[in-house]
Amino acid sequence: EVLQVVPGTLEISSTSIKLNWTCRLPDACQRMRATCRLAGPSFPPCEAEEVKGEEMLHGQDGTFTCPSLQPFTDYSVTISLPPSTILFTWLVRTEETVPDKPEKLWLDPSTGSLRWKALPSCKGEIIGYQLNITMRSAQDGSFLEMERLRLNSSVTEYPLPEHSPSSSYVVTMQGLTAAGAGAAFLWESQTNSLDTPRPLDISCRSVRDISPSQGTAVLPLRPIAPHPEVAREHQLIVAAMRSGTAVEGTCLGEPQPFNASQQPSTYVAAVLNLTAPMDFVLGSGTHGQGYHNAALRPGSDYMVLLRLVRRSQQAEKFTCVCYSFSV
Repeated sequence: EVLQVVPGTLEISSTSIKLNWTCRLPDACQRMRATCRLAGPSFPPCEAEEVKGEEMLHGQDGTFTCPSLQPFTDYSVTISLPPSTILFTWLVRTEETVPDKPEKLWLDPSTGSLRWKALPSCKGEIIGYQLNITMRSAQDGSFLEMERLRLNSSVTEYPLPEHSPSSSYVVTMQGLTAAGAGAAFLWESQTNSLDTPRPLDISCRSVRDISPSQGTAVLPLRPIAPHPEVAREHQLIVAAMRSGTAVEGTCLGEPQPFNASQQPSTYVAAVLNLTAPMDFVLGSGTHGQGYHNAALRPGSDYMVLLRLVRRSQQAEKFTCVCYSFSV
């Protein structure tokens, strides 16, 4: 062989191809030419521009690079001697990258479902869509429902949860390839006023019988589940209020295990099989596996979330009711 491509040096990224070469007969390699071309025609919506990857190779060894390539596209790399002697040829596909931002997401009023246009597999094979849905209620400002979904690539619609005609929704949607999630499309709407989206603010419920000396407060709890007779595990999550403490982040988050020597800012105070309304004493000192109902600290501001988490193969749904108070 006149030319050898060094084994193990072929590098492929989403935008470039690189290889190292050596020439065993330097006199025969003086007029070598390396080219990089699209391996075939491209079609809408994944049209790729032809590259001008061409270089004269000199010496006994070197590196040839094809830059500025399209992701997930087939290219032909050729090293030849004039007039038509091919020394090396290689058909290669560039790596995938994250997909483009979805173009459109809309509500179909006839079905109450979100719809979107399927993303083309231009930058990688579309393997699905990731949706984050946040729902707030105008009738109950303390109520928040957040759903994280992963849908397969053939799905182009999803029914919005229906809680009340005045619910406010904020939805983000991203396409997914093996390289990860792309840029998110944001859609927000208040269902009784689709032309003028207006997210609703959270207004937490109050508590009773706050006792700074005992470090306790009484929370009037009601089951979140639509069918409360079916026992479902509710969590009580306590968050020490600081500037920037967000209800959404606390509702979705994973609280740290309680540590008495260094009390975390967010922790699980109780795990309850709540089937009927009850008054719960927060700060009583009870503890068990994964929770600690620690005494409240005088002079502190708190936000408490009653949280219900439901998980399925394709979705996680977090439903929270918030309480806020100062000790």
